[in-house]
Amino acid sequence: MSDNVYIIGAGIHPFGRTEERSGREQGVFAVRQALQDAGLDWPDIECAYGGSAAAGSADIMVNELGLTSLPFTNVANGCATGGSALVSAQQAIASGMYDLALAVGFDKHPRGAFNAKPSDYGLPEWYGQTGMMLTTQFFALKIQRYMQLHGISREALGRVAEKAFRNGAKTPHAWRRSEIDLDTIMNAPMINDPLTKYMFCAPAEGGVALILASEKKMKELGADGVKIANIAVRTRPPDSFEVFQAGVSVKDGGKPTILASQAAFEGAGIGPEDIEVAQLQDTESGAEIMHMAENGFCKDGDQEQWLSEGWSEIGGKMPINTDGGCIACGEPIGASGLRQVYENVEQLRGRAGERQVPTMPKTGYSHVYGAPGLSAVAILQR
Repeated sequence: MSDNVYIIGAGIHPFGRTEERSGREQGVFAVRQALQDAGLDWPDIECAYGGSAAAGSADIMVNELGLTSLPFTNVANGCATGGSALVSAQQAIASGMYDLALAVGFDKHPRGAFNAKPSDYGLPEWYGQTGMMLTTQFFALKIQRYMQLHGISREALGRVAEKAFRNGAKTPHAWRRSEIDLDTIMNAPMINDPLTKYMFCAPAEGGVALILASEKKMKELGADGVKIANIAVRTRPPDSFEVFQAGVSVKDGGKPTILASQAAFEGAGIGPEDIEVAQLQDTESGAEIMHMAENGFCKDGDQEQWLSEGWSEIGGKMPINTDGGCIACGEPIGASGLRQVYENVEQLRGRAGERQVPTMPKTGYSHVYGAPGLSAVAILQR
């Protein structure tokens, strides 16, 4: 058994649109960058876990990386594909079976909104005929309910997007790298009330790779490691209100994000007050607001003050989505969760450039949410 597992290599292919490369080629680019970062060669990797939603099987990457006969497991878990690959790699090392593992995610989605089929999620056809498989409609309805219950204003939604574009402008791997002011965001064309076009992320392309090592191997290599303090994945409990769910319970049930967050904090032996930088799922502005509370960083309704006071800015008391999040980077499903972890590795190593949190954080938190209602949380420590 290896109690401590570290990330010793991190690589990323810029998110956005790269016409000349397939999704898998973007994943290969990220793997080679991660290997270089760790000072390793591909034959050194002992096992691998990875996935994409729309760009093919990850294990085909061995055609480009090399036929070393390593066990390579494909992972498919919606928007939590990357987070689930990371969990698998972490457990492979923690079990004592391996000393070096790869977690990789990539994707290449066509332009336009995601258009999932009801049958793929065990839903009746009528659910799709209502338009609810178009996730922009579901998330707009969900944040409308939350705003009514907890007094959140539309301006708060705009402030989340304004911050995302401001941080994205400082991030080399971000897709949207121009700042957009609050008035422009608020007065942009409405997509699904109350969310305008600048409050949503868009399906995108990109790849991320992380190389994990046991403590023994990290010391042997003399590598610059960031410790994985804990990881937790949870699916939806009874009476929750989640995407791709054909009904809403009258009871106030639990939430997968709350369960994953509590489990991760318990395993790490710390609490939300100990986190110094966080990356939260923000497929639209409302998601970041709801996830701030579900992950324990504030109470429901307190987000208004957080955003108006700038507490979640890079220079604030708890920076959130320092690379611009999904809103500025876009969402290649297979890579998005690992991008969050990559960003925290960069922040904890102190090499995030213009977007570096000035206090040089020692603890980082990432949270990804996927259909049909599952969450993955990873806590890193320096």
